[in-house]
Amino acid sequence: MLTVDLRRARITPGTRLLDIGCGGGRHAFAAARAGAEVLALDNSAEECDRVRATFAAMRGAGELAQDARAGVARADAARLPFPGSSFDRVIAAEVLEHLADDSAAIAELARVLRPGGILAVTVPRFWPELVNWCLSRRYHQVPGGHVRIYRRAQLRARLGRAGLRVVGSHHAHSLHSPYWWLRCAVGIEREDHWLVAAYHRFLVWDIVRAPRSTRLLARLLDPLLGKSLVVYLERQGP
Repeated sequence: MLTVDLRRARITPGTRLLDIGCGGGRHAFAAARAGAEVLALDNSAEECDRVRATFAAMRGAGELAQDARAGVARADAARLPFPGSSFDRVIAAEVLEHLADDSAAIAELARVLRPGGILAVTVPRFWPELVNWCLSRRYHQVPGGHVRIYRRAQLRARLGRAGLRVVGSHHAHSLHSPYWWLRCAVGIEREDHWLVAAYHRFLVWDIVRAPRSTRLLARLLDPLLGKSLVVYLERQGP
């Protein structure tokens, strides 16, 4: 299930896309299927290996052409090894909240994006995330965990100072917020708790089946309960 709307990010065939902090690769895979030239980047060697293997499997299954430009790189988001203006689009989904030096990463996101290009940034929404922090210290006090909670205005201002103009925003994953509240309430390690396990089965069913009823419910609830804030920005200047 994607957090970024690829249509709102204007990702089309031939678009040069950098997916920073790609994790499992969900946005990179969807963009590659849409015909974009994708580079998935993460600072975890394990994640990079998994994404590379999935790209190979997609080629083997005929989901991607053998010559499709879909690659993987390992790098620190605060020190990207690319010239300026290298990409038409950049995605940073659920990344900035993990980084000690998010200012350096924001500057790098803007630097590698071409003028007129689109950046899609997603972070946990303030109030659902605050509930998680209040319910469980373990939720965020883990290696590689969340180090901050962004308010909407704060995030927009920090991105604006990097020469990025907001062109759209929305919230996503309202059905996921109660899952994390449950996890935090019963103990973040208690994935086997019957309530947590039952809600997880529901989420998996929803992702796999994508029934119209829950898609409509999610659209109605996203403005109120959406776990993620998604912001689309355009790079200004030459």
